[in-house]
Amino acid sequence: MIAPASLSDTEVVARVRAGETALFEILMRRHNQRVYRVARAVLKDESDVEDAMQQAYVNAFFHLQQFEERAQFSTWLTRITLHEALARRRRTNARAEVAATGGDETRELMETLSAPQPDPEHQTYASELSHVLESAVDALPEAYRTVFMLRDVEGLSTSETAAGLELGEEAVKTRLHRARAMLRRAITDRLGGAAPAAFHFHATRCDRVVAAVLKEIERRTVD
Repeated sequence: MIAPASLSDTEVVARVRAGETALFEILMRRHNQRVYRVARAVLKDESDVEDAMQQAYVNAFFHLQQFEERAQFSTWLTRITLHEALARRRRTNARAEVAATGGDETRELMETLSAPQPDPEHQTYASELSHVLESAVDALPEAYRTVFMLRDVEGLSTSETAAGLELGEEAVKTRLHRARAMLRRAITDRLGGAAPAAFHFHATRCDRVVAAVLKEIERRTVD
């Protein structure tokens, strides 16, 4: 009998659709790194990133029947994650605009909620070069940052990136070229070895996201 972990994404999806819902954990653990980096390309606050990841997985699970096997599951999941991250950022921006027109008390509250918090786990594991690289990538305009994250950090092909972002391949190539040009040469010269280590999604965070998603799936399934 084939071990579930050795099954392809398509085979796991088929078994989850058939009722083996627990196998959805395999898909989450298999794609957590990519989903994290996709969400992180849009959202800079780590708590927002994890929330977006969890919601993206929940959305994927409850719409799994809509997955068409003509596309790769990872590409389909990338689109769902991007949609959720962008929607979450729009809501955050809208709240910030409301706060900006309100009183001092409301403004102070929004600033507190939106202030980036230090991530001890990230500080523990990330190298100095990764920190420099992440700062440089964060400074890129979103259109270029997202393409750069998917292509150079996550390692997706041009066609996979184009499919995930619903762009033409030439647009992806152009944006990637411009993104690289915007980064300092001192950093881009070292991207080959540094990029894969940046925006790493560590095991404890993986466990936290998986547990939260499985709990939400169970709650909604029982209800």
